[in-house]
Amino acid sequence: MSGVLPPGHGPALPPPSRRAELIISRTLRAGVILSITIVLVGALVSFLNHPEYVSSRTELNRLTHPGAAKPQTLRSVFRGVLDLRGEAIIALGLLVLIATPVVRVAVSILTFVEEKDRTYVAITTTVLLLLLLSFVLGRA
Repeated sequence: MSGVLPPGHGPALPPPSRRAELIISRTLRAGVILSITIVLVGALVSFLNHPEYVSSRTELNRLTHPGAAKPQTLRSVFRGVLDLRGEAIIALGLLVLIATPVVRVAVSILTFVEEKDRTYVAITTTVLLLLLLSFVLGRA
């Protein structure tokens, strides 16, 4: 039987397609958990740096008002993270969340390469290129 090892010879590996599904689902799960963690850390840093947000509705409204200063470029996000600015850390968490499906597509390409499935490698590579192109064109 394929995939079944005699007792004492270690666990059998799952079939390649099942293994690919596990890798992809773990990638998505890890991205979402990392994103949530970063956003929560950013919120905590914001409230620690500005305790008035908790006690003053005016200050909290100033923070959440549409015209409030927030990092709007990758450079300002990373600079803000280095300065331990809560809103920049939250923005980083959101960027991780946005990047998670893109990473999932890249991981899919690797699993299809490992399975030697050239059709899906080509399709998934095209999807990844279109995603990356949309980020570049969306910035313009």
